[in-house]
Amino acid sequence: MLALTLPANAQGDAAAGGYTVVGDAIPASLTGMRGDAGRGRAVVVNRYLGLCLLCHSGPFPEERMQGTIGPSLTGVGARLSEGQIRLRIVDPTRINPDAIMPAYFRAERLARVAPAFAGKTVLTAGEIEDVVAFLMTLRDRESPAK
Repeated sequence: MLALTLPANAQGDAAAGGYTVVGDAIPASLTGMRGDAGRGRAVVVNRYLGLCLLCHSGPFPEERMQGTIGPSLTGVGARLSEGQIRLRIVDPTRINPDAIMPAYFRAERLARVAPAFAGKTVLTAGEIEDVVAFLMTLRDRESPAK
């Protein structure tokens, strides 16, 4: 299996310290610690920060107008490993070079970035770990009744 170590993001998130991609996953936490699922849920449903529900739907009956472009988040914790989820959030183009999902933890090789955001990642390493922790709790493959 191929392992590739990448440097920390250009934002200089000292907690990240870089990460290693092994196959289709980043097996180790970006911060060295587990994320908080409650904070992760807040990022996922936040329409100004994570923007996840712009493209994805999931078991969020209180959230209106969920996306249909990306796969449902329902059951994602049963379908993918923690490391697979982490890589898909950090840089989905490592899985699919034509992915339209943004790379939430990549600051280089991006197009059409406003000057105020150049060199910065969308989410911090801690926010990535929080989202990963939350998505791992989504193990039920069926959506709750609305």
